[in-house]
Amino acid sequence: MAAVAALQLGLRAAGLGRAPASAAWRSVLRVSPRPGVAWRPSRCGSSAAEASATKAEDDSFLQWVLLLIPVTAFGLGTWQVQRRKWKLNLIAELESRVLAEPVPLPAEVTILVNRGFVPRKKVNPETRQKGQIEGEVDLIGMVRLTETRQPFVPENNPERNHWHYRDLEAMARITGAEPIFIDANFQSTVPGGPIGGQTRVTLRNEHLQYIVTWYGLSAATSYLWFKKFLRGTPGV
Repeated sequence: MAAVAALQLGLRAAGLGRAPASAAWRSVLRVSPRPGVAWRPSRCGSSAAEASATKAEDDSFLQWVLLLIPVTAFGLGTWQVQRRKWKLNLIAELESRVLAEPVPLPAEVTILVNRGFVPRKKVNPETRQKGQIEGEVDLIGMVRLTETRQPFVPENNPERNHWHYRDLEAMARITGAEPIFIDANFQSTVPGGPIGGQTRVTLRNEHLQYIVTWYGLSAATSYLWFKKFLRGTPGV
């Protein structure tokens, strides 16, 4: 009996010895939290998802910012279309004024007249006596307005009668004439005198090339934007 009791006690003791290993194995499999120990899930998958979402937000912001380039270029091209229409109308209006019938001036009015071009060696009127006017002559010309001095244009010298830009008030004050200035046309040229018809009525009209430039830039950047952001998008 004593032997049997000893055997049973040994078995019980052996069973007690194996219990911690089995409990530990079940704890590893079930990941049972221990009292007083906080269990936290792994953040590897969460960090990858956050990085992907941030990258998607950055790409979306860049997509709409870059879309401003073709939209702005298209708007500038359309604006140049309107500017070209305005410039063509302005040119047509100036040409109609140039070709309009002359309007007679009131009698007994002293005005300023630009008779035309003379060579440098004949600037002095004494060198072109044949072209000096005596008596009455018929004169047709274009009325010009006063000017303001532009950068790099020399100052006028009224004392020497040298004028680099039209200052009608100063000219009228020096000569005693009315502040009315006309450019004589070519038909008003006196033999031996200044050559009239030097007025050039021209306006720059380069809006067509601006239209081509802006619309071309809009088309090119629109294609690149579509290729970058839409071609690779599923369902597009």
